[in-house]
Amino acid sequence: MNEAEFDVVVVGAGHAGTEAAVAAARTGASVAIVTSSLETVGQMSCNPAIGGIAKGCVVREVDALGGIMARATDRAMIQFRMLNRSKGPAVWAPRAQCDRGLYRRAVRSLLEEQPRLASIQATVSALVFDRTGRRVVGVATVEGRTFGAKTVVITTGTFLRGTIFIGTTTSVSGGRAGEKATTHLARQLEDVGLTVERFKTGTPPRIDGRSVKLDELEPQLSEAEEFGYSWSQFADAHPSVVRPRQLPCWITFLEAEGKKIISDNVALSAMYGGVVSAKGPRYCPSVEDKVVRFPLAERHQIFLEPEGHDTHEMYVNGMSTSLPAHLQLEVLRTIRGLEEVRMTRAGYAIEYDYYPPTQLDATLQVRFIGGLYLAGQINGTTGYEEAAGQGVVAGINAALSAQGREPVILGRETSYLGVLIDDLVTKGVDEPYRLFTSRSEFRLTVRQDNALMRLAPLAKSLGMYSAEEEAIVNRRSRDEKEAFRLAHETSIAPSLAAKLLDAVGSAPLAHSVKISDVARRQNVSLEDCFTAVDVGGELAREAVLTTDLELKYAGYFEKERVQAQRMKKMGGFALDAELPYESMKSLSIEARQKLAARKPANLAQAARLSGVSPSDLQNLVIEVERRKALGGRGSVAPGTRAPFDEEHGEDY
Repeated sequence: MNEAEFDVVVVGAGHAGTEAAVAAARTGASVAIVTSSLETVGQMSCNPAIGGIAKGCVVREVDALGGIMARATDRAMIQFRMLNRSKGPAVWAPRAQCDRGLYRRAVRSLLEEQPRLASIQATVSALVFDRTGRRVVGVATVEGRTFGAKTVVITTGTFLRGTIFIGTTTSVSGGRAGEKATTHLARQLEDVGLTVERFKTGTPPRIDGRSVKLDELEPQLSEAEEFGYSWSQFADAHPSVVRPRQLPCWITFLEAEGKKIISDNVALSAMYGGVVSAKGPRYCPSVEDKVVRFPLAERHQIFLEPEGHDTHEMYVNGMSTSLPAHLQLEVLRTIRGLEEVRMTRAGYAIEYDYYPPTQLDATLQVRFIGGLYLAGQINGTTGYEEAAGQGVVAGINAALSAQGREPVILGRETSYLGVLIDDLVTKGVDEPYRLFTSRSEFRLTVRQDNALMRLAPLAKSLGMYSAEEEAIVNRRSRDEKEAFRLAHETSIAPSLAAKLLDAVGSAPLAHSVKISDVARRQNVSLEDCFTAVDVGGELAREAVLTTDLELKYAGYFEKERVQAQRMKKMGGFALDAELPYESMKSLSIEARQKLAARKPANLAQAARLSGVSPSDLQNLVIEVERRKALGGRGSVAPGTRAPFDEEHGEDY
């Protein structure tokens, strides 16, 4: 007998698990989140920061879908930076430093605000399958408890057979420092047929801030007075939650003396001494990697980031390492400001199981096991934000499946979440995956400032907003429409425009013109134009910013939207999972092999497979249409047109 029955059971309560659980509950499903320790729900295992280039946009997209990462960040934020401000608002990226303890408690509180979500402390040891062995129906725990579920989401991060390494002689089983690894579940997943591989990651040492000579270092101050993260709590200029006191970060550098210690002892590093052989994240390298790969670099930047208000501990960002502990301390004491530093925790490397994500479909469900979804680092990604994004997608789809509703598949043209999921399930990973703006073909139109308006219609259709939240969204939409109307209907006189145009070195007006024309000029903001003529003061600042960008880059945005429509059309050309690609002689041998191995769901996915050429795509459409005409299994959704038809003549 099961102790309880749920629509969705989420295994793990890190960034993927908590978002999956909340997303599922918001759709109306009954949800249980099962974790070995309720005290570590929402734990920031590595850097206590949320956001960054592309990552900050993902956080805002998760937030738009009712997620909790941005909300917890606003409650725990001790420093905020809007990155890329020198490059213009179209590529701005929010990043916040958090109080580690406040963040964890905020996540726990936000979980418990969900009425359909139960939190359970237990260690899942096995999935329970139906009689066919191909569909999950629940989970069992090492404590002897069982819970029934229509769907299960596994979000175990680095805990599956995780091993921690410090130097070449010290290793211990663990998912992160001080917490046990999971082995029973890992063995079962391999036994049921999932391909398993290993990745590695690492973390830097922590230090006692009282032993740092801060007066010798460059401070980096917060910009939190200008920005917030979540639309739900910072819809106006006045936040509805109390923001913690802001703290600076500090900048210093690893220089020649420290580099020499690392270079001389690199063979003692777990990652260079042959102890750890798995691949690590390319874009978050260890300090050993930096020294070996960039020997001519004079120095490497280090950020000292406070862990919170209730501790003097600091995170040494930029010095991830698996050197022996005594060498870590020796290197730290060569850094300016750290000559007498005390190390509170040594850095370490961790190696863990992951499951190549090409085994999943675009809903993040395992292709050959019904009701089983995977999200987070278990899919070969790195970063809190990528984990949270997968958690939302998996949680929504697990809930919809349990309720007998149609799945949600986000296209690349809709969001960074769509890019993330499509990259994982279509291309797979050969190193820990990190999201960048360059991975998106639509980075001008899928920006952090318009995330809410892009994804709110989907969230509304799924019933994921409360009445109060929906009112905030509707107000934001009205503000954008009003800002657009004011810009196009309000004129500005030369005398009123003179001061702001002179300030940016722009030519004065010869006569009155519409505000929209002035705002299109370089370095002239729509907000300043509104202020000059005393209109729009009641509008939300982000609504005005979005309107400003739409005016300035209208031509570029239109090109991307045309491309997005083409991609959407290709996405509508479905490909049956049982298509006999091997027999399609008009395709190249490589294309046949790649298509047969990956079984793309639609033509858009097929187009992104390496080795599948444009001519292969043309021939694939012809092959599919021929099969359809001959009575084979159909592949085109009812009412859709093949994307290479003569009427449109579009060659993708």
